[in-house]
Order: sequence, then structure tokens, then C-alpha cells
Amino acid sequence: MKINQHLFRNLLALVLLGISLTGFAQGQKGVSIDKIIARVDNYYILKSELEELYQSYAANGQKAPDKCQLLESLIINKMLLAKADIDSVTVDDKMVENQLGGRMDYMIQRFGSEKNIVEAYGKSIDALKTELRQQVKEQMTVETMQEKIAGDVKITPSEVRKFFNAIPKDSLPYIPAEVEIGHIVRLATVTKEQKEKLRSQLIEYRKRALAGEEFSTLAQIYSEDLGSAKTGGDLGFAKRGMMVPEFEGAALALKPGEISDVVESQFGFHLIQLVETRGAEYRARHILLRPDYNRGTDITEATRHLDSLRTLIQSDTLTFANAAKDNSEDKMTADAGGILKDPQTGVGRLALDATMDPALYFAIDTMKVGSISQPISYRTEDGRSAMRIIWYKSKSEPHTANLRDDYEKIAQIVLMNKKNNALEDWFKKAQGDVFISVEPEFQNCNIFGLTQTASN
Repeated sequence: MKINQHLFRNLLALVLLGISLTGFAQGQKGVSIDKIIARVDNYYILKSELEELYQSYAANGQKAPDKCQLLESLIINKMLLAKADIDSVTVDDKMVENQLGGRMDYMIQRFGSEKNIVEAYGKSIDALKTELRQQVKEQMTVETMQEKIAGDVKITPSEVRKFFNAIPKDSLPYIPAEVEIGHIVRLATVTKEQKEKLRSQLIEYRKRALAGEEFSTLAQIYSEDLGSAKTGGDLGFAKRGMMVPEFEGAALALKPGEISDVVESQFGFHLIQLVETRGAEYRARHILLRPDYNRGTDITEATRHLDSLRTLIQSDTLTFANAAKDNSEDKMTADAGGILKDPQTGVGRLALDATMDPALYFAIDTMKVGSISQPISYRTEDGRSAMRIIWYKSKSEPHTANLRDDYEKIAQIVLMNKKNNALEDWFKKAQGDVFISVEPEFQNCNIFGLTQTASN
């Protein structure tokens, strides 16, 4: 067996952004074909899954591999899930809910509102979340298994050089113009008026709970933490240090059954009820209200802060990297000194072409390499209003790949190859631990060299 590396790397993202969204849409049209075409232990692959994955490539602007390759990749995923069951590998439910919340936020951002999503798919938000939750959990389990199998794989510079030197000179890829860009983000400040509005709402809910209404019922109705609202705001057991300090400090100051005053954190405003403690763990439920980051915010403080940082950086009093680490509210880039990375490769260089975020492209179009922009408006991935300054660190002209300029890219390929080999070795051993059957209609696929048999 030889795993299609590019396909395997992209499959997981397509499963969630392809199958999930395409599947919802097809469910509305009533086109789903629920015929089992393969089985791996207790996991089944439907023909509709294969068709939806095939179509998802077109939806994402990519040429789809043939269906045999896609089916093999789906079977690989099911093998990872089946072995996770055998090896008792699990993922934390709270992490699943957090990921699910992120996926739903992404959909809301794409469609503009929950109402638009419901109208597009003909299903309630709860129904869509129920369908997506299992996919998210399986996705995270697969990633956990991959990390367990190949997470410790390392490469050396000599391996990178050996790989590069083995490429025929006339086959070296042509690298388009690329840029290194960093940014420092500051979120808009929630206005005093909106803070007071949210506090007043939560104070009212607290009064109602103290007067006898069930806290869990109030959470189901009013909490904007959609993941926990369904279970009455219950967050489950958490170890100390898992929650943000403001939340944890308030929760642990309570006795079981008590309700906190209003607590502000980076996520919004909370009303907390402690359910119980168990050793070093505690269980709480909450009602969360989030500020309206579109209408109830003020960019004055964010702009002032960024202006000050820009002045310090330009006078060489402070480096951009240190300023980003200590000040940027984009946690995904702050630890890397604010440098933006290609989401596909993880490399800190972005292709200067149509794949770049248009807002970023037009921002640097008028900048000189090495310069730092004035504070400009920015919208975070979860839709919050913010300001940012951009550092146009460097630009490389189009060129034929070489080790000096493209070492990081080449190293990523070598690392992926080595991880791929580790996964192949694992799959060879794992095939004997799980039952795999494929329907006769796919007999020409020769998946893993299996003899196709009808599923039981």
C-alpha cells in the first residue's frame, strides 16, 4: 500500500468543510444514497459519503482524485477510528464542543446569521449541530491517532539535503513570489453601555434563579455558549487550570449550589453556579452573554495602543516579534512573533497571488518591504471587530527552488514523507487487527490489495 500523501493530508479538512456542508445541503434536496459500500469493524462507509467527498473537491476549487483513492482514504480514517476503540484512545468532550462551536461560528460567518443557515439547509441549528458533532469527534480522534503514530517523527538537515539533491535539476519546482508578513491585533473595546446592558441582564437572571427558577433552564434559554446551553450550561468536570483564571477563581469561591455575581472574562460575561467538587476537579454550569463586537465596540483604545507600539518599533526601542508576543490578541500568531503562516504547510511565507486574503493583499500592495502599516481595521475569524498593524517583513521573487531560500518548504515535504512512511508501517500491522470489507462494485480499486466481499 502506498498512501496518497496530498490526499491524506487534505482529507480531514474536506471531511468537515466538504462532507458536512455538502451533506447538509444534499439532505435538504433528498439526494442522499444510503448504501453501505465498505465496513471497518463497526464503522461503515456509505456511497453518499463517497459522492459527497468527491463533490466537495469541486466546491473547494480543487480537482478531485479518482473515487478509488477517495474510498481508500475514507477506509484509512475508519481504520484509525477502529484502532482508537481497540486501544481506548479518546478525546475530551469539552474539546469536541469547543471545536464544534468553532465550526458553527465559521458557518454563521459564511452565511451571515443562524437564520440564514436554517433557511439554507431546512434544519434547525440543534439538528445541524447534532449531525456535525459526531463528525467533529471522529475528526479529533483521527488526529489524535495520527499524532500517536507519527507525532515523534523527526528529520535532520542531512535528510533534507539528500532529498533535495535527489531531485533532477530539470524537475525542480518553480516557486512563485512569496512574502513574510506579521501582524499585531488589538480587539475593539466593548463600550461601557454594552457592558452595563449585559451585566443588567445577568443580574436579572441571577435574581430569577435565587427566586426559585432552575439555573439550568435559564442557561438553556439565554446562554450564548451554544455548546453547553443544550445541557443547561453544564461544563462538566474541569481540572484546575483548565478554565480562564477569572472563571475558575469565581467558581471555586462558591459552595455547591451557589451562584456567582457577574464575572467578566475574555469570552464575555458569565453567571456561574458550582455543581460539585471532586478532589482537584470541579463541575460548574454557566450562562454566558457575549458582547456584540460589531455594534457595541470602540476602536479608540486599540488604535492608540497600536500607534504606541508602532512608534516604539520604528525607533528600535522594541522588536516587532516581542511586541506581538506581549501585546497581540491574535493568540494563533502571537507566540510566533506575529508572523502569519500558510494554513496548508505551516510555513511562515505566503504566496503573493490570488490565494492570499484580499484585505491583506491590498494592504501590502502600497507598502514597502520592511515597513509597518498604520493601524487598520480588521475582522477576526470569529467575527470580532479589531485593529491591526502589519509588518511587511520580506519578499522573495519567483525562482526555481533551492535549499537556501526554500529549506523550510523542502523540510516540510521530507517530514511529511517520513510521517507517511510511519503511517504506512502502522497500517500494515493494523490491517490484521480490524475487519475490512469492500463491496464488489469497487473490485477494480484493489484497495490495500483486499479481495472485495459483500458486507454482512
